[in-house]
Amino acid sequence: MPDFPAATPRSRVRVPLRFADGYGVDAEIVTFDGLTDGQEHIAIVLGTPNGVPLVRLHSECLTGDVFGSARCDCGPQLREAVERIAETGGVLLYLRQEGRGIGLYNKLDAYALQDQGLDTYEANKALGLPEDGRDYTAAAQMLTALGIDSLDLLSNNPDKADQLRGLGIDVQNRVPTGVFTTPHNVRYLRAKVLQTSHTLPLAELNAG
Repeated sequence: MPDFPAATPRSRVRVPLRFADGYGVDAEIVTFDGLTDGQEHIAIVLGTPNGVPLVRLHSECLTGDVFGSARCDCGPQLREAVERIAETGGVLLYLRQEGRGIGLYNKLDAYALQDQGLDTYEANKALGLPEDGRDYTAAAQMLTALGIDSLDLLSNNPDKADQLRGLGIDVQNRVPTGVFTTPHNVRYLRAKVLQTSHTLPLAELNAG
């Protein structure tokens, strides 16, 4: 049995998703009652799995997801994840964890420190904040409420898989995302590799 309180689906609604590049897909968006952190996380159900579902835990990034900021790779990862999950069947959990859990204003303060030479993790620490403050208990609750206890995880971040496994979710495989570099995010991506062991090609990032 899971060692966390049960959450339950609150509502389900069909939503046609349309992206700026013309890609579109119909999705079911699920909301929940009983999430431990009290946040309004949602599950975006895409396609029909033929076996183990493909799942991504995507942390909200207003600047990247909505405004197309080139300082991170969040927007392209979101766009890629929706299409890949729709092709194989699975779920994208959109988690309200802006700035690796520090919030929008603090994230922008951290950007200002990065402009002074700190990397993304050093900037968080300089503000007295954790390098990565995310907790995926609510994600495990959502998956369990959807009847998913075994999955392939679309992520470069080993901590996501480790936390889910610690919460009783069977992560069979961790599937890497694409690499989305810009002149503005190479230092950010390189820090992910060096500081938190993200599975990104360091040689390619060093070349950038």
